[in-house]
Amino acid sequence: MASLFDWGVKESHRGTPVVVKMDNPNWSMVELEGPSEEDLIITTTKTNPSSRDKGKGRNKNAKQLTWVLLLKAHRAAGCLTSLPPALFALVSAVKRRVASGRTDADADGGGGREKENLAVKSRFYSFIKVFLCLSVFLLCFEVAAYFKGWHFSAPNLELLWAPAFGVKDVFDWFYALWVLIRVEYLAPPLQFLTNACIVLFLIQSLDRLVLCLGCFWIRFKKIKPVPKGGYLLDLESGEKGFFPMVLVQIPMCNEKEVYQQSIAAVCNLDWPKSNLLIQVLDDSDDPITQSLIKEEVHKWQQEGANILYRHRVIRDGYKAGNLKSAMNCNYVKDYEFVTIFDADFQPTPDFLKKTVPHFKDNEELGLVQARWSFVNRDENLLTRLQNINLSFHFEVEQQVNSVFINFFGFNGTAGVWRIKALEEAGGWLERTTVEDMDIAVRAHLHGWKFIFLNDVECQCELPESYEAYRKQQHRWHSGPMQLFRLCLPDVITAKISIWKKFNMIFLFFLLRKLVLPFYSFTLFCIILPMTMFVPEAEIPAWVVCYIPAVMSFLNILPAPKAFPFIVPYLLFENTMSVTKFNAMISGLFQLGSAYEWVVTKKSGRSSEGDLASLIEKPKHQRGSSEPDLEEMKEEIRRQEENENVAQKKKKKHNRIYMKELALAFLLLTASARSLLSAQGIHFYFLLFQGVSFLLVGLDLIGEQVD
Repeated sequence: MASLFDWGVKESHRGTPVVVKMDNPNWSMVELEGPSEEDLIITTTKTNPSSRDKGKGRNKNAKQLTWVLLLKAHRAAGCLTSLPPALFALVSAVKRRVASGRTDADADGGGGREKENLAVKSRFYSFIKVFLCLSVFLLCFEVAAYFKGWHFSAPNLELLWAPAFGVKDVFDWFYALWVLIRVEYLAPPLQFLTNACIVLFLIQSLDRLVLCLGCFWIRFKKIKPVPKGGYLLDLESGEKGFFPMVLVQIPMCNEKEVYQQSIAAVCNLDWPKSNLLIQVLDDSDDPITQSLIKEEVHKWQQEGANILYRHRVIRDGYKAGNLKSAMNCNYVKDYEFVTIFDADFQPTPDFLKKTVPHFKDNEELGLVQARWSFVNRDENLLTRLQNINLSFHFEVEQQVNSVFINFFGFNGTAGVWRIKALEEAGGWLERTTVEDMDIAVRAHLHGWKFIFLNDVECQCELPESYEAYRKQQHRWHSGPMQLFRLCLPDVITAKISIWKKFNMIFLFFLLRKLVLPFYSFTLFCIILPMTMFVPEAEIPAWVVCYIPAVMSFLNILPAPKAFPFIVPYLLFENTMSVTKFNAMISGLFQLGSAYEWVVTKKSGRSSEGDLASLIEKPKHQRGSSEPDLEEMKEEIRRQEENENVAQKKKKKHNRIYMKELALAFLLLTASARSLLSAQGIHFYFLLFQGVSFLLVGLDLIGEQVD
């Protein structure tokens, strides 16, 4: 089901007739049409040098501007009329969520590791609850003082040593004691921690600015990786062709929604069949999913594709163990390159022709990484915000690091590896949950270079539910900290330049993987609310408002169509800091939740190109058998049998996330305190950030399940 709100609904085409009814009797019902660019051009080119004609042109432009503004006002009025139904739907969703009573504390399955993870998470949640209870108590205390007419001015501290009589004197004595404690003992360390976080914030913002300037320089100079041997011209002609032996691997695990799309896309790669082998690495523990994938592989084998099906009996090591097992096959030694596609990725037929030629006459090159594009980026608000983040990651971070350093983190899929580079780096290891970053770091330490192709895209899916996105981000932020602890001695002793060591330790790991989630959560979710109750420690307005706004603007530049979502993006990034901070701490100190590996849920959405091909080719296509009535009946029967089994399992549902909900009330309490002291920018930031945590805590931002 789609999101609760239809964020960013596509507007109608320009020039659509709109009927506007005017209440003025001098006007009648007219049919308006918005001025097109051609009308504006004709207006400017047909103006006569005479003052009279110029005046007519100006009058015409003024009238057109008036009509445009009128149409904009009409659209705005239409948006306002949709607010009451949206609010009603919001209230209904909140009631259903509260009535269901499902929270993130509900375990998905048994086992000691699950209980350990819940225990670790409960500690973090208890820490947040202590701050919430303390803030509520202090808010009540400050409100009482406010209505006594103090207006938070410093009380008479002499009351501390004077005998207290009566309720009024006791209250005055306690308030004077509280002021003394916060001035002498709380404000100095809190201000020190605030200043430290501000310094980290400025350093990280400077790093983000340098990356954006590097991206601008790449665009200005039109820097683009070009293969030394030239591009492939024709598959049939072998004169200028470069067709080495390529192994394609598709690791998957219980992903029956997308296996057909990925297998079909890979089998349609434009590459000589004799030089291409496809491995479907199925780690599914569901027998039905295994049989479906086997049948799909068998169909493509009958069509002539060089494709194999592999299933591990001992499923250790998650994805890294799956890839490691596949690379141990004897026939792998006959291949020079290996390409990896996750189960939801759909490469274009010319993917190998655009990536593999970069290896020609470039023996130092170990990896060619392509960019991701998303078939469901406009599905709901959550997917739109993810698209902003990942667009910046690929357009800026990956591209700049590729051009200037020849190193970046492997994204785990949509990339081509030189098998020799994998072997020299030690192959796939199961020691972390980020096996892709692990192999990239070890390959870089052995001197291999990487190339990122920003103009080569591979379509995939974004998580549409907050639950799936939350688990994905936990794995992506706990794994790097595990890897940092393990590979730090190797980085220090590696035979690479001091600059590369500095970049890997301080920029790649510490600044972008540790500092970013640390200060985002600590500064904006803990310290800022505390400064409302300890006003002697201050956070400047430019830290709360101006610099975050500039950084959000820079982040959104690679996805300019998402500019209307800049404010939700800023708030959501701070909201996600609680998950990223928890994951970072888990990975750094090897807590139980650091080793969680949950396959991201897929919806199986096809790209527009796939839908168009189905329309253009309604007949039998390569890789799909002719309709068989008996086979269809058998498939329907199996699906009906599976429904009973699926009902016994836990169904898909929305949850209440207690940590986010507790932080929402903490921030809203702090906003109420800032309102009493008339801190404008701080109040609005805390209010909107608290509302953002509230929406996320009630799981109202992503896919809504009835």
